[in-house]
Amino acid sequence: MKVCIAEKPSVAREIAEVLGATKRMNGYIEGNGYQVTWTFGHLCTLKEPHDYADEWKRWSLSALPMIPPRFGIKLISNPTYEQQFKVIETLMQNAEMVINCGDAGQEGELIQRWVMQKAGCTCPVYRLWISSLTEEAIREGFQHLKEQTEFKTLYEAGLSRAIGDWLLGMNATRLYTIRYGQNRQVLSIGRVQTPTLALIVNRQAEIDNFKPEPYWELKTIYRNTTFSATKGKFTKKEEGEAFLEVVQKEDFTVTDISEKKGKEYAPRLFDLTSLQVECNKKFAFTADDTLKLIQSLYEKKVTTYPRVDTTFLSDDIYPKVPNTLKGLVDYTELTAPVLAAKIPKSKRVFDNSKVTDHHAIIPTGVPARNLTENERKVYDLVARRFIAAFYPDCDISTTTVLGKVDKVDFKVTGKQILKPGWRVVFGAEQKDPDAEPTEEEGVLPDFVKGESGPHKPILKETWTTPPKPYTEATLLRAMETAGKLGGNQKLRSTL
Repeated sequence: MKVCIAEKPSVAREIAEVLGATKRMNGYIEGNGYQVTWTFGHLCTLKEPHDYADEWKRWSLSALPMIPPRFGIKLISNPTYEQQFKVIETLMQNAEMVINCGDAGQEGELIQRWVMQKAGCTCPVYRLWISSLTEEAIREGFQHLKEQTEFKTLYEAGLSRAIGDWLLGMNATRLYTIRYGQNRQVLSIGRVQTPTLALIVNRQAEIDNFKPEPYWELKTIYRNTTFSATKGKFTKKEEGEAFLEVVQKEDFTVTDISEKKGKEYAPRLFDLTSLQVECNKKFAFTADDTLKLIQSLYEKKVTTYPRVDTTFLSDDIYPKVPNTLKGLVDYTELTAPVLAAKIPKSKRVFDNSKVTDHHAIIPTGVPARNLTENERKVYDLVARRFIAAFYPDCDISTTTVLGKVDKVDFKVTGKQILKPGWRVVFGAEQKDPDAEPTEEEGVLPDFVKGESGPHKPILKETWTTPPKPYTEATLLRAMETAGKLGGNQKLRSTL
């Protein structure tokens, strides 16, 4: 028998159905020469300190650092897990081959390999590596099973991360708890949680210690358009008032008008972090909420594998794009213009060099049915980003008008959308979610160089504001770009 091991029962059922295994057994599904079984995510974990040495049972400084001569794994103590593991162990001992059908990523590789190691699997092992759970993807994956050895480095990366987490977490948590914990309070230290907490604490310290300071900006209104003095901000009111006095005496004159045409590109496809950021900004979903929702959409076969860190697609996806677009039956008005012509292949979307294990999160083309309200919101974001990627660029025109009053220079910039391009996919209100904030977007009146007339100057007093507290969206971005906060330039560029 060929034994397939999936990461959860629902995925095992999908695989079994495609393979023609229909006979429900205790802890697995059998048929057509296959036995499809499953784990419940992690069945095994690294051993705890007391599993290695009696002297590590007690929390004491003299026992630190705890570094096992060789790390071992154990079954998680849970009756359901133990019962399922016995099923897996029996199946593997009688298998002619095992097919690892775990999630196609670092964590999925680690989870399944630990179970196979614990079960004493000795037969040949192959890897099912797929990016979605559609019937087509599963069939294609089984036709191109890969050698387990191809994923050795992926497993080692996951193992190294787990061991690193153990060494820091177990030792530092005991050290800080013994030294600083009061009234038996455990001070938990972790590779991710502690630096993230430091980001939040440091930001709060900046806010608490912030002392607002006033500054003044000179502006003037000419033909219902607000121009700003190019001199910038005044830190002393007297200086600003001196300039205000000068500009009150004369008319405003337009000295130059320049127009620059440009393009705005469609927002990049989603990786997990950018999806979490967008869902937090738009719907106030937590990162965990978004992960659960996109994982559910993956298991419902309507989106691809979610735990990805790239916003690009590999070249082999390009021929599949038309069918995927045709499957987006709720978006036919938007997909029709794309399907009516040759689909563009942009380097901003397709780049093999930017894709490692998996491509960006996209729809599978399976019609999205029976989704919850929140699943529908997340799916809509993913679908629209995908469609927009194949639309024309947005053509814009940026107009800059310079003016003068006496010797004081003023400036205003306005932007006009000439051809909306990809923006129609999101509606008129959509701005590029990845873009930096810009000056006021608006169409300026038709100015003529040399024209002159009365204006209303104002000296506006403003106070500096403290940094904003992190939201979940901005914290995710800060975690992703934490390298910018490194010490020296070489370290920053490496991170």
